[in-house]
Amino acid sequence: MFWESISSVVLGLALSWLALRALPGRLPSLRVVYVTGGLGALFGAYLTHSTLGDGHVFATPAGAALVGAVTLSLLIRPRGSRPVRPVAAQ
Repeated sequence: MFWESISSVVLGLALSWLALRALPGRLPSLRVVYVTGGLGALFGAYLTHSTLGDGHVFATPAGAALVGAVTLSLLIRPRGSRPVRPVAAQ
C-alpha cells in the first residue's frame, strides 16, 4: 500500500505538470494545481484499492489517474472569462 500511495502521488504530480503545459493561463496558481493533482490521485488510489482490494496492480494506478484527471479538470477556467465579482462588491 505504501508504494501504491507514493506512485499515485507521483502520477498526480505528472498529470498536474502535463495540465499546466497543455493549458497555460486557464488554471489557477501552480501550487493549487500540484496539490489538487497529487491529492486527487491519492484519493483515487485509495478509492480504487478500497473497492477492488489487494492484488490489482494495474487497476489502482488507473483509478488514481482517472480521479486525478477529474479533479484537475474542475480547476479549468473558461477561455476569455473574467473572474465573477459578487454583487455586494460593485
